Amino acid sequence: MKLCIAEKPSVARDIAKVLGATMPKQGYMEGNGYCVTWTFGHLCTLKEPHDYGPQFKSWNLFSLPIIPNSFGIKLIPNKGVENQFKVIERLVEECDEVINCGDAGQEGELIQRWVLQKAKCNKPIQRLWISSLTEEAIKEGFASLKPADDYKNLYLAGNARAIGDWLLGINATRLFTKKFGGNKAVLSIGRVQTPTLAMLVQRQKEIDAFTTEEYWELKTKYRDVIFNAAIDRLKTLERAEKGLEYLKVNPFEIVSFEIKEGKEKNPRLFDLTGLQVEANKKYGYSAENTLNYIQSLYEKKHVTYPRVDTTYLSESLYPKIEGILQKMYPYQELIAPLLEAPIPKSKAVFDDSKVTDHHAIIPTEVPPSQNLSREEKLIYDLVAKRFIAVFYPECKISNTLVEGKVGTIPFKTSGRQVLEPGWRAVYAKEPKEESTDKDKEKEKEEEQTIPEFVVGETGPHDPMIHQGKTTPPKPYTEATLLRAMETAGKQVEDEELREMLKNNGIGRPSTRANIIETLFKRKYIEKKRKNLIATQTGIQLIDTIEDELLKSPELTGEWESKLRKIEKGEYEANLFKEELIQMVTELTDKVVYGKGKVITLQEEEKEEVKEKKKREPAQKKELQSWEETKCPKCKEHNLIKGKTAVGCSDFKNCGFKITFEIFGKKLTDKQLMDLVLKGKSSKLKGFSTHPESIAEGVLTLKDDFQVQLG
Repeated sequence: MKLCIAEKPSVARDIAKVLGATMPKQGYMEGNGYCVTWTFGHLCTLKEPHDYGPQFKSWNLFSLPIIPNSFGIKLIPNKGVENQFKVIERLVEECDEVINCGDAGQEGELIQRWVLQKAKCNKPIQRLWISSLTEEAIKEGFASLKPADDYKNLYLAGNARAIGDWLLGINATRLFTKKFGGNKAVLSIGRVQTPTLAMLVQRQKEIDAFTTEEYWELKTKYRDVIFNAAIDRLKTLERAEKGLEYLKVNPFEIVSFEIKEGKEKNPRLFDLTGLQVEANKKYGYSAENTLNYIQSLYEKKHVTYPRVDTTYLSESLYPKIEGILQKMYPYQELIAPLLEAPIPKSKAVFDDSKVTDHHAIIPTEVPPSQNLSREEKLIYDLVAKRFIAVFYPECKISNTLVEGKVGTIPFKTSGRQVLEPGWRAVYAKEPKEESTDKDKEKEKEEEQTIPEFVVGETGPHDPMIHQGKTTPPKPYTEATLLRAMETAGKQVEDEELREMLKNNGIGRPSTRANIIETLFKRKYIEKKRKNLIATQTGIQLIDTIEDELLKSPELTGEWESKLRKIEKGEYEANLFKEELIQMVTELTDKVVYGKGKVITLQEEEKEEVKEKKKREPAQKKELQSWEETKCPKCKEHNLIKGKTAVGCSDFKNCGFKITFEIFGKKLTDKQLMDLVLKGKSSKLKGFSTHPESIAEGVLTLKDDFQVQLG
């Protein structure tokens, strides 16, 4: 019997269906010589300090650093997890061969290997490696299973990352909390979290220290075209007025006139970070929400594997492109021109040297279904249009540059005209993104129609003074922060250069969203509209950390580069661990015997109260009382809340009731109200008594008013 282990129940069901393992059992599916079981993501985790000795349970400055002789793993303490692990353990014992069907990435490899280690697996192991969950992809994957050893370095890198995060996170958090944490504040330190916070704090300080200054610029209008003086900004109105007087008594002369035709390259396909950036800019979605939406689309078979950091496709995919395009029914109008000729095979799209474990995110041959949420539809639309746009011709443009002078003062202007829209036609009907007044002014000048000028021509003109103010650096948004994490803090617009810097970025595409969310939860940052602002506690924490290693994006990027080298077999995982042990040891000595200011959360608590007050009206509106809520079944009587359940006030005749505890999880009023009003909850975790050992999912109110977890 062959045992397949998937990362979650829904994926297991897809695989089981393809393999013909259709007989449901407790915690697995069986049939056709296969058993297909699942984890719930992480079943195992690294042991905690107290697991290595009771002396490490209490936080003591002088017991640091905590460095285990060897790192062990343990089951996550959860009844559902324990039950499911027992199923896996028994099946591993009974099977002849294991097929690792975990998520095809570093984290997925780590999850499965830890479970198999814990189950003491000594059976032959093969690896299913697929980029989408369509039936065709699963069949192709099983026809070309790989030996588990091919992915050993991927596991070693994932394990080294987990150990590195443990060593630094556990020790530095205890170290700074005990040394500087006032009023019982836990000061959370992390390998990626802290340098990310440092970037936000640095930007915040630049904004706070910025002093706005007024300036004046000379402009003139000649033949209905605005020209800008090509000189430094003037610091005083007096100088500007002198300049204006000079301009009034001298004619305008054309010095040069040049038209250059150029091309705008097609945008690249999406990697996860690029998609998160675009979704944040266009729709204001957080990185975490975008990851959830694209992951859901992947599990519904509409897109390929999303947790990727490449914008290229492998050359072997080229023959499938036309078939995928033909199945994208909602986009036939845009696709029709592409199908009139062979699909171009550009190196900017297909390049095996730029593809590692996975290719860029693209649609699959399974068209989007009607049951997608609004958010999923919008995210699919981003992926679909980007996929279509890369195969369109380049956008042809005309750039006009004109230089002139008034007396001795040089002037210049430029204009831009689209000659052939090319790929821009894909986005022609989309509304433009919001822009600042400064951006609008620049766009207006760029879009002005420039007539034919002749070098040497002169004539009257209308000079003017433009008054402006210097502006501070822009606060980070999630979009710009994700880009900064990708390039270890370097401001890079060029896509090719950014691609080269990815190996030294901080964090990984799949973890960056979680890092940002952690900073919110710790109250080190807050959001004002789209902007991310470092709080007083976040600023204090970074100021307290003197060691640049802990907060430098560049140095953290070097660690990330070493982890990637471990993946490729070019660096020893043990060496990476030893370097971190040395760093943690030196850091401990420096902090324990150093000086610093105690950090309190008092100011932050005040801010929290303000935020709570802001949110209260909205919450009151959403969380209406049960007595105001109609029973969803009889639609006549209101609901009442008892000690253990919410039910219809006419329960004897109607019979509607929902208990507070469902499948071992106690629901909040908000979660119960969602079930009643919307018919479903948000995605929840912590279920422990489900008959199929499902630990997370969405609760829905079925047509018979029974609650289902799926």
